[in-house]
Amino acid sequence: MSSFLTFYGHKVTSICILINVILTCLNSVIFANISVVQLTNSNFDHFVSKYELVFINFYADWCRFSQILAPIFEESFQKIQNEIPDANRVLLAKVDCDAESELSQRFHISKYPTLKLVRNSQVAKKEFRGQRSAQAIFDFVKEQLSDPVEKLKTIDKLDAIDEKKTAIIGYFDLSPESAVEYTLFRRVATDLKDDCKFYWLYEEASKSHPHSGKSNFVVHKPARSRPGEKDEIFPSFLANYNELSKWASNKCISLVREITFENAEELTEEGLPFLILFHHPDDTASVDLYTKTVHEQLQNEAHSVNFLIADGIKFAHPLHHLGKDKKDLPLIAIDSFRHMYLFPNFEDIKIPGKLRQFVSDLHSGKLHREFHFGPDPTTQQQQDDSGVKATSPPESTFKKLAPSSNRYTLLRDEL
Repeated sequence: MSSFLTFYGHKVTSICILINVILTCLNSVIFANISVVQLTNSNFDHFVSKYELVFINFYADWCRFSQILAPIFEESFQKIQNEIPDANRVLLAKVDCDAESELSQRFHISKYPTLKLVRNSQVAKKEFRGQRSAQAIFDFVKEQLSDPVEKLKTIDKLDAIDEKKTAIIGYFDLSPESAVEYTLFRRVATDLKDDCKFYWLYEEASKSHPHSGKSNFVVHKPARSRPGEKDEIFPSFLANYNELSKWASNKCISLVREITFENAEELTEEGLPFLILFHHPDDTASVDLYTKTVHEQLQNEAHSVNFLIADGIKFAHPLHHLGKDKKDLPLIAIDSFRHMYLFPNFEDIKIPGKLRQFVSDLHSGKLHREFHFGPDPTTQQQQDDSGVKATSPPESTFKKLAPSSNRYTLLRDEL
C-alpha cells in the first residue's frame, strides 16, 4: 500500500509541477502582451477614474520624437508593472493625437510628444519635462506616489520649514474621527505638492498653537517672499474638498514666482511676457519691495504678465544682453519674447504708479514703438530735460529657453 501511495504521490507531484510550469509560462505570455493602454475619447474617463495616477503620452505616429519615445515609454510601463504592482495606483497610457483630435484639443496639446499627469482625475498643471529615459520616467512616477504631507512630531520642527516656500500646516489629533479630515487634507496636498509644502503636526505639538482649542484645523504659513502676510487659519470646517482646495490654491500659488533653469521652459510656454526682478541671491530687501509693489499695483495684470524674480548671478546671460552685470543688481526688465526692455532705475519702483506705467507701455506698444522709431515726442522732451537716453533693447533671451525643436515637434510657432 505504501508503495502504491508513493508511486502515485510522485505522479501527482509531477503533475502539479507540470501545471505550475504551464501557468508560469502562460503568465509570462500574458504579462509580456500587457502594454501601455491606448486611450480614446470613449474610454478616457473610464480609465482615468479608476487610477490614482495616470501618466499619458500624447503622440503622433509621424513625429520622429514620438517614435523615439514609444519603446522607452513601453519599457517604463514594464518597470512600473514589476515594481509598483498595487492595483489601481498607476496607469501608463497613450493618446494618438491624429486619431483623437478631440482629446488633443481638450488638453491643449501644442507639441509632440507631450507627457501629462492626471492625479485623482485632475490634470496636473505641469508637464513632465525630465529626461526621456525609462528610469527617469519611473523615478518621476514613484516620486508622485510619495506622501505629499511631512509629519512633524514636535512644535520645534516648524522652525525647520523652508521660508522660501509657502506652507500649509494641518493640526490633527490621532483619533479615528480625524481620518476623514486628514484624507481631504492629503488630497489637496497631492494636488498642490509642486506649489506648497504640506505638514501634519501631531496632537501634542498642536496643543501649543493659539487655535489649539479647535480640533483638526489647517493654517497657512506665508513664504518669506510674501511680506506683510500673516499666518491664517482655514475659516471653514474640514468637510468640503472644493472649499479647502480653492483656499489652499490661493495661498500656495504666488503672484510673484521664481524663475529657474528647471522651470523656465514651462513658464515660457505659458506665452505671457515676463516682468523680472534680477537680484543678488543675498538681497532679500529688493525681493520684498518688488513683491509688495506688484501686489499693490499689478494684481489685475496677472492674466497678461508673468511676475518673476531671478537669481542675477545664475542668470548672468540675460544681464549681459542688457549691457549689465552683477554690480548693477538689482534691476527690473521686461522680456516680451521679441525684445528685452530695461526699467530705467530700480529705485523708481518706489514712485507710485511707475512700475504699472512700465507694464502699460508694453501693452500699448510704446516700448516696442520707441525701440524702432525713437522716443515719442512727449518722451523726447522729458529725456532732453533729464539727460536720459532712449533704450536700445536687445532681442529676447528667455525665448531661447522655450520648448526646443530638437526635443519636440512644435505644432505652432507661438513662442
